[in-house]
Amino acid sequence: MSGLRERQKAIRHDRIIEAATRLFQEQGYETVKMEAIAAAAEVAIGTIYNYYRNKGDLLVAIVSLEVEEVLRLGEQVIAAPPPSAEAAVDALIGGYVEHSLHYLSKEMWRQAMAISTTQPTSPFGETYAALDVALARQTCQLLEKLQELGLLSRAADAGSLGEVIFNNTNMNFMVFVKDADMTLAELRNHLRRQHDAVLTEFRIVGAKV
Repeated sequence: MSGLRERQKAIRHDRIIEAATRLFQEQGYETVKMEAIAAAAEVAIGTIYNYYRNKGDLLVAIVSLEVEEVLRLGEQVIAAPPPSAEAAVDALIGGYVEHSLHYLSKEMWRQAMAISTTQPTSPFGETYAALDVALARQTCQLLEKLQELGLLSRAADAGSLGEVIFNNTNMNFMVFVKDADMTLAELRNHLRRQHDAVLTEFRIVGAKV
C-alpha cells in the first residue's frame, strides 16, 4: 500500500512540474499564478504547497531537472570523449547549452539568475550555486580524462583550466539569455572559438583536431 502511495505522490509531483514548466514557458514566469499551475496539473492548490512554498521553489526544481539531465549527458561524453581536446570540450559544453532551452525559456533563466543573485543564501540561491559547482566539477573531470588519454598536456592544471572554461561558458550564457535575438548556434560558435584558443597551448601535438 505504501508503494502505491509513493507512486501516486511521484505522479502528482511530475504533473506539477510539467504544468509549471509549460505555463512558465507559454505565459511567462511573472504572470503565472500558483492556482493556475494547480488547475493545469489537476491537483488541489494545497497539494502544490506540500511540495513547494512558492513559484521560486518550483523554478529551481525545473532548473535542477535541467542540470541533472545535462550532467548525465556529460557523463557519457567523459566516458567516451571525441578524439581531440577541442572536440571533447565542444561536445560537453555544447550539450550544456543545447539542452538549456528544453525546460526553460530565456525569460525563465533570467528569473532564476535574478533570484540566485539577489537571494544567494536562500534555499533557491544555494541550490542554484550547487548546480553550477556540479557543472564546473564535471568540466574539470573531462579535462582530467583528456590528460589520461594523452589528448591534453599534463602541464595543464586541469582544475583551473576547467574552471576557466566553465566560467567563460557561464558568462556567455548570461549574454545569450539577456539577448532575445541571439541563437544557440551563435552561442556555440562564440564558445567554440574562445575555448579552442584557450586549449591550443595545452593540446598534445599530433592529436587529432
